[in-house]
Amino acid sequence: MPKNPQQDSEDLSAHALDLVGLIQYQEGSVVSRTILNKKTGTVTLFAFDEGQSLSEHTAPYDALVYILDGEAEVNVSGKDISMKKGEMVIMPANKPHALRAVRQYKMLLIMIKS
Repeated sequence: MPKNPQQDSEDLSAHALDLVGLIQYQEGSVVSRTILNKKTGTVTLFAFDEGQSLSEHTAPYDALVYILDGEAEVNVSGKDISMKKGEMVIMPANKPHALRAVRQYKMLLIMIKS
């Protein structure tokens, strides 16, 4: 029987994938799943339950957040940005940022290490 790449974290390459279906919400939690992890950057899926957040922090690399489902509030350098499905924001390297789930949301985080 062929493998189901939606459930197999070993090898997701060379498959058409439903990003939203690759990660599930967990009550009261933030869930993450690494899709790619290379020296030059990472691609990670996140699922935030309503009210969950990542507190303010910085990263040494630029990062792109793309909202796949739901609604989030992203704060970059003190600026609040309301986001919903289909929207993206670039978080510049070394700038403080935080994320909070207004409603449950899923996001794709692409971090570029160069």
